[in-house]
Amino acid sequence: MLEVRNISVSYGKHEALHQVSLQVQPGELVVMLGANGAGKSSLLKALGGMVTPQAGASASAQLAGQELMQLPQHAIVQAGLALVPEGRGVFGDLSVKENLLLGAQPRRARANEASNLEQVFALFPKLRDRLAQTVRTMSGGEQQMVAVGRALMSQPDILLLDEPSLGLSPLMCKELFAALARIKTLGMGVLLVEQNARQSLAIADRGYLLETGRIVGEGSATELSN
Repeated sequence: MLEVRNISVSYGKHEALHQVSLQVQPGELVVMLGANGAGKSSLLKALGGMVTPQAGASASAQLAGQELMQLPQHAIVQAGLALVPEGRGVFGDLSVKENLLLGAQPRRARANEASNLEQVFALFPKLRDRLAQTVRTMSGGEQQMVAVGRALMSQPDILLLDEPSLGLSPLMCKELFAALARIKTLGMGVLLVEQNARQSLAIADRGYLLETGRIVGEGSATELSN
């Protein structure tokens, strides 16, 4: 389980997050909803080690009881948390296969590289036929598949996704969300940051509402949809 308590993030004098707390259980898909600038990406970056949360006695981010705050990014991945950032962050000049295998570098994933790769192909069958293709020549939706697949190759317990549908066609969005719904059946917890509230709530179990850096509401996906 991922348990976050009282996380705050500031950029200079601007406070992007104020004492945010949340939980993500294994096999659960949780969506974080909010307007642009609400602090959603700052939360994922703080959990992934890309920005440093403010120090505080009550601030904590634990995955299966292990404290993640202050760990370097590679140690956070090794602990079982993987982030797919906004904009995908793929290596455009490398092939699909090279991108995917880069995700298998953590010690926790090396022994299961072949089975994890098959798991990625089961979610995204197109990638099996595109292994030799240079990623920058692919469509935005296909690149997003590579980004999610690379994160899954690290064999995470918790998967963080920042606006995965951004810039995708409606058809590709539908395909991506269907794959995300299947990911949680693997026993993985998913924390999804999305602007597409309708589609994300359709596949989520629970959700949180973030406004100006604060959690202002939470509930089941059905409650939030209504």
